[in-house]
Amino acid sequence: MSTTERPRILVVGGGYVGLYAARRILKKMRYAEATVTVVDPRSYMTYQPFLPEAAAGSISPRHVVVPLRRVVRGAEVLTGRVTTIDQDRKVATIAPLVGEAYELPFDYLVIAMGAVSRTFPIPGLAEQGIGMKGIEEAIGLRNHVLEQLDKADSTTDEEVRRKALTFVFVGGGFASAETIGEVEDMARDAAKYYQNVKREDMRFILVDAADKILPEVGPKLGQYGKEHLESRGIEIYLQTSMDSCVDGHVVLKNGLEVDSNTIVWTAGVKPNPALARFGLPLGPRGHVDCNEKLQVNGLDHVWAAGDNAQVPDLAAIKAGTPRERAWCPPNAQHALRQARILGDNVVAGMRGFPQKDYEHANKGAVAGLGLHKGVAMIVMGKMKIKLKGRLAWYMHRGYHGMAMPTWNRKIRVFADWTLGMFLKREVVSLGAIESPREEFYEAAKPAPAPAAPAQEKAKAS
Repeated sequence: MSTTERPRILVVGGGYVGLYAARRILKKMRYAEATVTVVDPRSYMTYQPFLPEAAAGSISPRHVVVPLRRVVRGAEVLTGRVTTIDQDRKVATIAPLVGEAYELPFDYLVIAMGAVSRTFPIPGLAEQGIGMKGIEEAIGLRNHVLEQLDKADSTTDEEVRRKALTFVFVGGGFASAETIGEVEDMARDAAKYYQNVKREDMRFILVDAADKILPEVGPKLGQYGKEHLESRGIEIYLQTSMDSCVDGHVVLKNGLEVDSNTIVWTAGVKPNPALARFGLPLGPRGHVDCNEKLQVNGLDHVWAAGDNAQVPDLAAIKAGTPRERAWCPPNAQHALRQARILGDNVVAGMRGFPQKDYEHANKGAVAGLGLHKGVAMIVMGKMKIKLKGRLAWYMHRGYHGMAMPTWNRKIRVFADWTLGMFLKREVVSLGAIESPREEFYEAAKPAPAPAAPAQEKAKAS
């Protein structure tokens, strides 16, 4: 950690906003003008829109993450958590991966912690649920699904087979629809290599409390997405919630009950709860309250953006949306652009110059529903272009492929896609990766003492 006397810009979070904001600040700063410090529990940034494809094996998991130390050269990268912040003293408490917590002073602060899964106190959810917020969860889901096929193929117990081959997904937004589309594709391909498992033996269920899925692309494309998934044998239950899932016994509000080893929870996100300990003004849903310059209201040394920030949507306000309801949605489209403006404004604020307003009109949304399948809504001025099927899927891949940070990762992702056109999908489960030392432990543990001969036992008695 640096002991320099230069002003310190502390970036809390190394996700999309944190990475791009730190890069922008480093680019705009003069030499030795300030120290940029990035703190995150992980040493890499995850491009979350690609998690469904990583779970399905279309992209190598390593290519979905970007190492922070390589990308933000010139900045300090601390692997740990910011647990509390004292705004009066301008001091943050850092809990590193190992060792005691310590205080780190700062002069300027960027809050880019992103969001966490929004959950509810549903019995069994904490023990049975699988999230989709990180690359570890995507890899775990892939291994888990393929393991269920292995189980079903190796047993004659019909109840065990049925539970292994039932997959329940909760949520109807992009994350859930894309994940179930990709995973169903992968399971369909994998079933070709099993003697005792067919696609007809599997049951995929999508549940959402809303009355439609994919609301981000509008009602017509959302309805198309629903019909498309249903045509692939996926059961969709809308205006339905999950009451419990204890021991994998899923009980839905509509009365349906199924047993499943796989319960994927993607029912929305919420701001990181740690924000409550940072001494910041928060909105009604826990977001950091910001103005149009991405500056936290009431604190001229703090900026925030992305999923953890409540940022006025100036484009929507100009279009007639009431200001109290016009907030930028939490998506990569806004996060990338906010990060750039935020970086410029931090440097301008440090120098005492005027700061820019953040304004961006929605350009649309794209979603993939499996290989060669997708929906897309492109906004061009007042015109909305709606696409579906293979063309929308190309739009989805093209947009997110170019939005992937760094050319290193862009090239690797496009290389994965290109190889996928000519080579068959990998359907290998590496479940042992979650406990890699187990086999070595069994081999290395001391052998049990040999049993004493019968004659010796008799003498001893």
